[in-house]
Amino acid sequence: MKPVRIFRHVACEGPGYLGTVLTRENVPYEIICIDEGIKVPSSLDDISGLIFMGGAMNVTDPLQWISDEKRLIRNAIDSHLPVMGICLGAQLMSAALGGDITHGPGMEIGWHEVSPVRGNETHEWLHGLPEKIVPFHWHADSFSTPPGATDLLHGKCRPHQAFALNNSIAMQFHLEMTIDMVEEWVRQYKSDLMNESGCIQDADEILAGLENRITALHQWADILYQKWIKRLSSS
Repeated sequence: MKPVRIFRHVACEGPGYLGTVLTRENVPYEIICIDEGIKVPSSLDDISGLIFMGGAMNVTDPLQWISDEKRLIRNAIDSHLPVMGICLGAQLMSAALGGDITHGPGMEIGWHEVSPVRGNETHEWLHGLPEKIVPFHWHADSFSTPPGATDLLHGKCRPHQAFALNNSIAMQFHLEMTIDMVEEWVRQYKSDLMNESGCIQDADEILAGLENRITALHQWADILYQKWIKRLSSS
């Protein structure tokens, strides 16, 4: 199988548990470290799928790599290559496909429940998931569901939490978190926790029962990641 290409935008926001799952399923992958100045490869012939991770920047920032990634997403979708977007990556997918990006108000940080959009509860991407899940969030911006895509999950803090388009999926939340990653983000981004918002949990609440939360998170991740992996080309 050709490798999956993962785009990392911030050093502490790598693939985490997603990388563990890819390795476990014998899916080769490579990481393009945008945070280290690596340019965005434009070729799609040498990969089986694309994954775009999170980051603190905005999709509307005038950065060359943001324009390059949006163009790559459009080309991949047009070529029926599986794409996965996580947080910033999901916003990039929405923007690339004609959706809108909303800045604020406030941030959504911590463990917040999401559930299926009414009418789409039986969608194939949601098979096997419980009625409600409580994934991890850390973002200010949000996206709309782009034309032609299916709105999958919604939440109280942000109405649009996930959408799918054919063999690709975008998720505003983070299923890839590990215990170490959560603890590192709380340290590194602690100033975000000082913002006033009903959707921001404090450090104690985020870290409480962390091992159990991560165990549940990975169970949901296994379901969604497996669905995406099955869509990868075996060539």
